[in-house]
Amino acid sequence: MGKTLERRGSNHHSPNGFMEKSIRLRDKEEAYALFGERDRHLKMIRGHFDVKIFARDNNLRIAGDEQSVLDAYVALLTLIEKVRKYGQLRTNDVESALLRLDAPEADSDAEIKPLGLQGAKPMTPGQAAYLDAIKTCNVTFGVGPAGTGKTFLATSMAVAALIHGNVSKLVLVRPAVEAGEKLGFLPGDYQAKVNPYLRPIFDALGAMLPMQQIQRYIERDVIEVAPLAYMRGRTLDRAFILLDEAQNTTPKQMLMFLTRLGRRSKAVVTGDISQTDLPEGQKSGLVDVIGRLDGVEGVRICRLGNADIVRDDMVQRIIDAYETTDKQRQAKQ
Repeated sequence: MGKTLERRGSNHHSPNGFMEKSIRLRDKEEAYALFGERDRHLKMIRGHFDVKIFARDNNLRIAGDEQSVLDAYVALLTLIEKVRKYGQLRTNDVESALLRLDAPEADSDAEIKPLGLQGAKPMTPGQAAYLDAIKTCNVTFGVGPAGTGKTFLATSMAVAALIHGNVSKLVLVRPAVEAGEKLGFLPGDYQAKVNPYLRPIFDALGAMLPMQQIQRYIERDVIEVAPLAYMRGRTLDRAFILLDEAQNTTPKQMLMFLTRLGRRSKAVVTGDISQTDLPEGQKSGLVDVIGRLDGVEGVRICRLGNADIVRDDMVQRIIDAYETTDKQRQAKQ
């Protein structure tokens, strides 16, 4: 039968941009290899491109908006060729097809390390415990100084959950607190106002996903990056929600955030309680919630320390110096 893929039917378009495309597979063995155990690979593709994929016998039908269907179609053709060449399909092959569609074709025999999963590797025992908590708990708090990987590791796990189809949406939020300035008084439109607060999250995403892919996810509302205030009144189902810089929340804001959790959602809250930008006398919501939820089922509080700092050694020396001088000043008082 050669290597040319058989296709059933024609493309179906509608005025609103809806499209359907069909692919016919050779046999059930090829379908099983492509779909993966319990349709794992199909779920990854559906979640990544936000399309519907219907499988019946040896036929596949892809439906959704035109560009998404075309992207999913190309990815599936690529994966089918791998099945026919090697007789099997690895999860890494699927991840590579999803994350690197625009990259030059790599050596098929090379070990593939998708961008979205590279960051989720612990470098210290504290980081290992933190990642384990994210995997197993509904709500995880990562508390510790700068450089311990709190945000980067959590964002890595969020991207992995999205690519593997465990969640359908990433919601990445930060409180907008900065030296007395408020969003309404900053120059520019909405995007210009919030970008300075959200830049660290975009930086973490950019280390794991191609920027084109991030932009497409944002346009399709698969990834949402927003100030904490925009979470009020919402319920988020099948979402991975990350609250960064949580030391700058108030207790009421923290309660508001935690009650956004819907069905099959996971939340990670990160912060450094030694670096709050709240007005003097205002209690931090992160400090408050740790005292309230420590020991609650489904909640894990991970305290990272100086030993978990993985940035340049200079960062750790600076933090150590600050802690030493703080202790000396307290001793003199």
